[in-house]
Amino acid sequence: MSSFELSRSTHIDAPPERVRPLLEDFREWQKWSPWEGLDPNLNRTFTGPEKGVGSHYHWSGNKQAGEGTMEITKAETQLVEVDLRFLKPFKATNVTSFHLAPAGGGTDVTWVMTGERSAIMSLMGKLYFDKSIGKDFEKGLASLKKAAEPPR
Repeated sequence: MSSFELSRSTHIDAPPERVRPLLEDFREWQKWSPWEGLDPNLNRTFTGPEKGVGSHYHWSGNKQAGEGTMEITKAETQLVEVDLRFLKPFKATNVTSFHLAPAGGGTDVTWVMTGERSAIMSLMGKLYFDKSIGKDFEKGLASLKKAAEPPR
């Protein structure tokens, strides 16, 4: 097994107090997550607290959306951390975190995914997954920016 880390960043013209609620409440992810639109009939189940540590989200959908669960494990002023478990189309366990840093009247947001991969999955990651997930992160951060920034 080898470890991996993938990240993307953006600047959002809104304070962390406006960005963080979009991250620590899974119901808000429908406004910005790049994967929410993959299946119009996506089955979503929310359990635990409405937001913050202990919140759970289970999704199940078509082949593109797959199936998995997420749980918020940290919800701090400048960090939201999520335990991410993919069940389908393949099994994987990763940690996803969002780092929020006040900057220039707004917020610098860095989305990071870390985990372990087998040798075969590591090769697939370098050839395909990392580029694909990186593009998804960029799309998600652009949508998060749009959802958090006040209308102009």
